[in-house]
Amino acid sequence: MKRLFLITGAPGIGKSTVLIRTVEALKKMGFKVGGMVSREARDRGTRVGFEISDFETEQKGWLAHVDQPNGPQVSKYRVNLSDLESIGASSIRNAVTKAQIVIVDEIGPIELYSSSFKEALVQAINSDKPLLGVIHQRARDPLIDSIRKRDDVEITEVTYANRGHIHNLLIEKVNQFLKEKSKHELTQKDKVP
Repeated sequence: MKRLFLITGAPGIGKSTVLIRTVEALKKMGFKVGGMVSREARDRGTRVGFEISDFETEQKGWLAHVDQPNGPQVSKYRVNLSDLESIGASSIRNAVTKAQIVIVDEIGPIELYSSSFKEALVQAINSDKPLLGVIHQRARDPLIDSIRKRDDVEITEVTYANRGHIHNLLIEKVNQFLKEKSKHELTQKDKVP
């Protein structure tokens, strides 16, 4: 059964918007959702960086910014490893222990500069919880390659044609997984003497 539901697609297609629509709907259904969300930051119409936030606590910081004074360089941005680790990786670890559904936006070149992020991501992947996330379309890394090859992962491409309704499909898949998991847990309880 699929447990890791990842979306991918071209830059600016609306991947984060699809993810947020999905998790907001799941939250309204009563599920406890936690993890990391990132959003583009623009100044006068020009992208200047990416904000990062903890979905549960709404604590915010910078993932990367054109004016970031230090950190690894990715394109015109510098990665803010401090916020990525204290907000991003921390929110994923907290979701693994406290939430029913873990979200990771995004698994890509910027995030993979942090070993703390990678460790938290591996922890989420190896947990028994459903994971909803965005995976960078073109990024190549041993961790990304291993995620793509897993039997329990389903990767869906967001396009202009499906971005208005694909969140409904994701909601259905996560719901189905959680129902099956709940049935399995009840069956296991019945077997215990």
